Amino acid sequence: MRVLVIGATGLLGRVLLQEWAENDLTGVGSRDVDIRDHSQLSQLFGRCRPEWTILVAGYTDVDGCERDPKRAHEVNCGGAMNVARAARDTRSKLLFVSTDYVFDGSKNTPYEPQDAACPINAYGRSKAEAEKGIREIFPSCCILRTSWLFGAAGRCFPNTILELARSQKKLRVVADQIGSPTFNRDLARAIVKLVQEDARGTVHASNAGECSWCDFARELVLVAGLEDVAVEAVRTEDVPRPARRPKYSVLSTASLEHYGIRMRPWQETLGDYFAERLRTSNVPQQAAPKTAAAGPLRAKSGEVR
Repeated sequence: MRVLVIGATGLLGRVLLQEWAENDLTGVGSRDVDIRDHSQLSQLFGRCRPEWTILVAGYTDVDGCERDPKRAHEVNCGGAMNVARAARDTRSKLLFVSTDYVFDGSKNTPYEPQDAACPINAYGRSKAEAEKGIREIFPSCCILRTSWLFGAAGRCFPNTILELARSQKKLRVVADQIGSPTFNRDLARAIVKLVQEDARGTVHASNAGECSWCDFARELVLVAGLEDVAVEAVRTEDVPRPARRPKYSVLSTASLEHYGIRMRPWQETLGDYFAERLRTSNVPQQAAPKTAAAGPLRAKSGEVR
């Protein structure tokens, strides 16, 4: 099978390339192709002739999108629709990775794929508009929503928490936003299986369980052996940010389980996360990780949400 991964240098794309096997795999990043450019995409698809296209590229800085909604729309919506057209025109199947932030957070039970999108920030709007446009261009595509993505390398919540904990003994972290952390390698493996199962329609994928950002931070500090670091729970309004965040964005994974795929509890991923972090990073570790148990980022004055 010929597979094209667009966004192969990002938090998810890098590990997706590593987890895939037994396929003719091509990975491209933003330096290789600008998805806003029709002609670049046409040349790429002409060269690769993919049977499956996995679109994980995007502008994912939530506050950055709020400050520059034009760029957010051009990349996350316009660019994604360009990829959908290129895939359709070359008869490639398509999987597009989207986000829990297409929802407003007004529910208190996990969101189902059929729930109406109602984003409350520019990032969420750009992804919701992309979903709508892609469905019109490519009705048989697979749209995969995920949440709170993290991994050993790259910009993400756990890496920010651990970096802050090296120099600060008290961290203030939002406790009134609830979601499901998703380890990038687990999501990559789920994507591989969805492609193997010829998935279509909208699918929700995240690691099992839910928590607040504060719960997540406390678990990270505990597993890292940083007993001298205190994590203080604060409210969203105590740490103002440019973009609003949904209060509750847990995704129901029944649609994923329909394909026979179950993702482990997020707490169980932390051992693998820390092990990979030790292998790939020169950042000093406080101690060998303990057995695991138990957002948006602000690397300033120990405040994170």
